[in-house]
Parts: sequence; structure tokens; C-alpha cells
Amino acid sequence: MRILFVASEGLPFSKTGGLADVVEALPKALVAEGHEVAVVLPRYRGTAAAAVVIPSLTIPMGGARLRFPAIADGPALGGVRYFFVDDPAYFDREGLYGSGGKDFPDNAERYAEFCRAAIEVAKQIWPADVFHCHDWQTALVPVLLRTSYSEDPLLKNIPVVFTIHNMGYHGQFRRDVLERVGLPPRLFNPEGIEFYDSVNFLKGGLVYSDYLTTVSRKYAQEIQTKEFGHGLDGVVRKRADRLVGILNGVDYTAWDPAKDELIAANYSAEDLSGKQVCKQDLLEVFALPLEHLKRPVIGIVSRFVDQKGFDLIAEQAHELMKEDLMLVVLGTGDRKYEKLFSALAAAYPGRVGLKIAYDNVLAHKVEAGADMFMMPSRYEPSGLNQMYSLKYGTVPIVRATGGLDDSIEPFDAEHGTGTGFKFYEYSGEALLYAVQQALHHYMDERDWKRIQLNGMAKDFSWKRPAGEYATLYEVARAAHGFAPTREVAKAEKVETAEKEAGAKGRPRRRAGKAARAVGQPTPGDGQAFQPAEPLGPEKESRPATQESTQSTESSMQDPQESGPDPGNPGEVGRNQKPAATSN
Repeated sequence: MRILFVASEGLPFSKTGGLADVVEALPKALVAEGHEVAVVLPRYRGTAAAAVVIPSLTIPMGGARLRFPAIADGPALGGVRYFFVDDPAYFDREGLYGSGGKDFPDNAERYAEFCRAAIEVAKQIWPADVFHCHDWQTALVPVLLRTSYSEDPLLKNIPVVFTIHNMGYHGQFRRDVLERVGLPPRLFNPEGIEFYDSVNFLKGGLVYSDYLTTVSRKYAQEIQTKEFGHGLDGVVRKRADRLVGILNGVDYTAWDPAKDELIAANYSAEDLSGKQVCKQDLLEVFALPLEHLKRPVIGIVSRFVDQKGFDLIAEQAHELMKEDLMLVVLGTGDRKYEKLFSALAAAYPGRVGLKIAYDNVLAHKVEAGADMFMMPSRYEPSGLNQMYSLKYGTVPIVRATGGLDDSIEPFDAEHGTGTGFKFYEYSGEALLYAVQQALHHYMDERDWKRIQLNGMAKDFSWKRPAGEYATLYEVARAAHGFAPTREVAKAEKVETAEKEAGAKGRPRRRAGKAARAVGQPTPGDGQAFQPAEPLGPEKESRPATQESTQSTESSMQDPQESGPDPGNPGEVGRNQKPAATSN
């Protein structure tokens, strides 16, 4: 199968967050499974290209305006081919999405051109069996395929899988952007890309793609709720039968303490002695006294934003420091949290180490040298650091949300199972209690080693996610009339078996067809969390506009920090993460 990835960033060429890691690792994993994969990226400043494939591509924008980007060929890495959309006026800038804390004012035009150019890559250079698009910057690919290219015999039947890496970033713009980027006016309606009298690119991806994915199963459930839907939960619920959560994988070629060249000593589950050397090195790097070596060290590597749960840490900071622990913090972000950790370092000299920066080498040192790793996120679509921590024998303390809930199992002392410590209520008290529980078990050397070894034995490589994505691609192709493969046949057997089990046992809550297609357990299988009921056929007979509007408006009663502002007629405050950040 030929899979064309379209993304606004991807390593090793560009990065602001976890999206870039996925766009680097997943294509390689798919190639390893025997598929052909190419990736289309913007050619940002500093990106080298091997050759020019198309010197001038004609891209229609609004009215009579045209743009003429080139398509450049990049290097083949890990069997993956790369193409770059080269328009210096749009992409040769300081920063990917903005500068000085503000989005570029022409982001709608930049990524509309990028989407049209990516479609032309599939038409003129690299014919694809399926598009895999990521986040709002590429959401116009399915919109354009089902409108402007709907009669094109080479493109009209290509399915689109659209992945939501973070529901909080919409790509929301004023209504006049329709004319500026050449979108048909008929799209501006509640069942299209209209959102509170503005244009919402992400909504276009949700509505017009064949299948939707998120980066964890729990997050696929959460974005159907008011709390995590950022105003689009009603839209997602209507597409619930085409939604599946697939947990991101980890690149163990870069994150493995047995082979990591960035840490002071290598170690493994068979010999953990090197971890103590790494702990000593960590204390030295953060200028903390070595006489505290026997104290447990809690590590944090993160962007300093409310989403990551730093308001809980602020609430309980001094209570936390009453415990017998040390804190090592690496990150950058909101000034209020930079001040918080600076104040803690001053108030507790020798016990709090702080580096206000994002540094990959230091991130590896924290993972290897800390005893515990804290991630108290308000929401976390997937998360990577908790999976890195497991591999490094650094016990995670997490809130049970998104990918954190999917990947961390609470420790059960009676049975010796579990990989970390979780809390459910979003409160400072719940966080403090989870830390206290971890500290309690740290004092029992036998318990602690069992938790470490349980985590180090986990496999969160990309092999399984790649297989689930490949199956979903085939399901999407089958929906367009392409011949099913053995993978699709296997998925159908899973669905049949579930139906038979439901007929024999207790009544089952309706689950998404997409989740069943990739053979995943679905809500109603004894999971504690139950998402909102997807719209059934009997509900779809009601006026769709009313359902969409009611669901959306109800969601806006409790706006999220990084979500859209319904009172803002222009762009969302931040449509993407700041540069040089982690998950």
C-alpha cells in the first residue's frame, strides 16, 4: 500500500511538539511492515532539499490570485521518501507558526496552499492509495478532495485518515478567509466548516475525512465530552463510528538506557547498577549536593502550561516539599510557572534543581537519573515521557487522562503488578496523595524494583500502532470500493465475534466501527470511563444543524485554556504549540 503523510512538521526537519516525533517514527514503522510511504512537509527555513521535482506549481487561491510554489525532493530516510512544498514567502521564516508569541496573520493562506500542493504531489508525482493527514494545518486536504477535486478521476476516490494530536488547536479564522483561500461559500454552514461565525479548519478535517484517529484510546473517548471537546465534541460524537484511538509508540532506537549515548552510564533490567551512576550525574548537572543521593528524585520535563497540570503543583508546592524528596525540573513556558519553580529553588536550596530551557541531552539525563517522573496533566492526548520513563526504570506519577491512562497501570502491592501511580480527580490533594503513595513504596526496595522491572518490560514500540493504522487504511480503502485485504477480513471477524458475544451476554453499549475494525476493546467492555453516546440512526433523522449547534454551544460554557474563544471573531489565541517543546 502507498501511504502519503501530510503534516506541518516532522523530524528531522522541523519540530515544535510531539507531532514531529510521530511523523518521523510512524512512516518508518509502516515501511518496516512492507508499505511504501512518502511524507509532504513545508520547506521551512534551514531545511535542505536534494532536488527540485516541480519548479513551479500553479496553486489557485481566492479570486484570480495564484501562487507558484515549487516541489522539492528530500532525502530518503529509513525507506521513507520526503517532499517539501517550497514557497519562501510563506515558509522561510523565523518560526513555524508564528513569532513573538503570536501566530502569523496569514496562516490560513499558508496552510491552504500547502494542502493544495500536497494533493498535487499525489496527482503529479507520487500516486497514493491513502492520505494520512495530521492536525488543523492539513485539514483542508479532505475538504478540498471532496469539493474542488470531487470530479478528478485520479483523486476523487482516495480515502483520508485524519489524526487529531491535540483537540485544543483549531485553526480558526475570520469568515473572509473562505474567499482568501478559494473555498466554496457553500462550506460555510453548521454542517461544514462554520464555527461561531468563523471558519474552523480542524472541523473541516473532522467532517470531511473518511476516518478519524486520536493518539490514544482514552483521548478518543474524552474528546466526545464537553470537558475535552473544545467546542467540537458534538461534531466528534456524530463521527464516533469512524473514530479510533491508537496510542503513539516510542522510538527505542533513541530512548533505551541500554544503548543511550547521552547518559552517564548504560543499564538494563538485567543490571540496574548504571541507574545510580546516572542519578549522581543528574544531581551534579543540576548543582544538587551528592549527600542527598539516597533521597528520591522526582523529575519533570515539560512545557510549563496549565494543560500539563502545573496549577496543581503550584497549589501543593510547599506540601510536596515537606516530603523527603528532591525535585529536578527542565522546561520552559508560561512565565508564572517559571517564577514558581525559581521561587521553589530559592526556598529549598539543595533540594530543587531547575533549568529553564528545553534541552534534549538534559531530557535524557532526567529520564535516566530520576527515581520518579511526574505528569499531572489536565489532559494529555498521548504523551511520550511516561513511556520513556517506563523504559528507564523511572516510575511515573500521572493523572489518569488520555495516553497517560492508557499506558500506566497502577501498582498493586498484593499481586506485584502495575507500572506506576495514578490519580483520577483533577485536584492538588489527589496529586499529593499519589506522590505520597509513590514515596511510601520507594522505601521498600523489593516493591520498588518490582515496579521498575514491570515498567521496563513493557513494549510501546511503533510495531503495534503501525499495524493498527495499516488495518484502518485498508478499511478506509474498502469503504471506497477497493478490494479488501486479509487484514480487513480479519477485522470483520473481530466485529462478528463481538456481535455474537453481545448476543449471548449482557447488552453492549454501541462502539465505534473503526475501533472494532482494528480489533481494539471498545467502551462497554468493563472500562470505567464511558463516553457520550454516539448519534444512532434514529437520532440522525433529527435536524443535524440543531444537534451540532446545541452540542457545540453547550461545550463552550466551560472554555478550556487552549481552546477557541467564541467571543473572538478572529484567530484562536494559539493555533499551535510554541517552538522547541516536548509533548
